[in-house]
Amino acid sequence: MRRGVDLAQAELATKIRGKYLRALEDEQFALLPAETYVKGFLRTYAEYLGLDGQLYVDEFNSRFVTGEEHEPRIRRSASRPQRRNRHVETSVVVIALAAIAVLTVVVISAWKSGSSNSPTHGATPKTHVTAPKVTPPLLSLKALRGATHVIAHRGSATGKVAYDGTIQPSDGAVAIRGTRLWVSIDTPENLRIEVRGKQVHVPGPKPQVIVVTATGWHPAT
Repeated sequence: MRRGVDLAQAELATKIRGKYLRALEDEQFALLPAETYVKGFLRTYAEYLGLDGQLYVDEFNSRFVTGEEHEPRIRRSASRPQRRNRHVETSVVVIALAAIAVLTVVVISAWKSGSSNSPTHGATPKTHVTAPKVTPPLLSLKALRGATHVIAHRGSATGKVAYDGTIQPSDGAVAIRGTRLWVSIDTPENLRIEVRGKQVHVPGPKPQVIVVTATGWHPAT
């Protein structure tokens, strides 16, 4: 009301149905889908109104979430996962370069040893050096347009949180590792989604919860 925004405008901007926005305003959370959606809707709606979405998620957790499903999370900015992912990628590159250097030294030493021991000059067998294969992350997400909030749990909907943040178009690709991920996506059509390095298509402008494994993805049941 202070912003002079009605529910129809908010629904159009956030892509959250008006009845769900009304339920958020009235704290009738039983009218909304799963708890994961409630947190995503709270965060998106609050940030649309210029508020701190994390404060509202924390308030919801303290007042309405009980039992093992509530797992406190350290608040972090969108840049931290990106810096951590860059650190991991840098480490992988350094390891790969070191392995190539070691293989090169071994091949050169073997070639020199063979040449010095050979009584006659002949053709030197070619040695093929193969760089170590780097396995891509289980899930890679890149925002193409618009901000999209993503929560990923390992193993199941109540498993350990592997990622919780809003991905912006200006961010780099977010890599999430694991063997099985339970992922809640506010707006799938805004993301480029890759599973083990292969791009997949998750349709729809509305929030979805999907299960991701090394063989692909499917909707959560």
